[in-house]
Amino acid sequence: MDRFDIIDTCTRMAWYADAREWDALAGVFADQVTLDYTSLDGGEPVTLAPAQIVEGWRAGLGVYTATQHLITNHLVTVDGDTAVCTAAFQASHRRTDGGLWVLHGTYRFDLARTGAGWRITGVVMTARWSDGER
Repeated sequence: MDRFDIIDTCTRMAWYADAREWDALAGVFADQVTLDYTSLDGGEPVTLAPAQIVEGWRAGLGVYTATQHLITNHLVTVDGDTAVCTAAFQASHRRTDGGLWVLHGTYRFDLARTGAGWRITGVVMTARWSDGER
């Protein structure tokens, strides 16, 4: 059952972001989350509260007409009340000018079991390649 709940939590992150369901998106995260998108943007990983993540993603994804993040090939390891889920992804971003940017890569989700269920404590996005212009 844990494996299903962990995959469901990770999938909900992508689903809620694409559907622009910001309140629901905040609910998949723990109180503090380490985000590492350095393979795409450089810089350093950051640790943020869910509201900060939502604010940033709302602004970043808001420049696109639509997005679709597909996550597949989940590998889950559970160790007591913590877990790691790695998965492949394809993220399509439709620009307002009609152009399309598609990013491919992997996610590593770190999760913790809470009283409310599994919550994401860390995300490492590793960009492998992309098609189109960002």
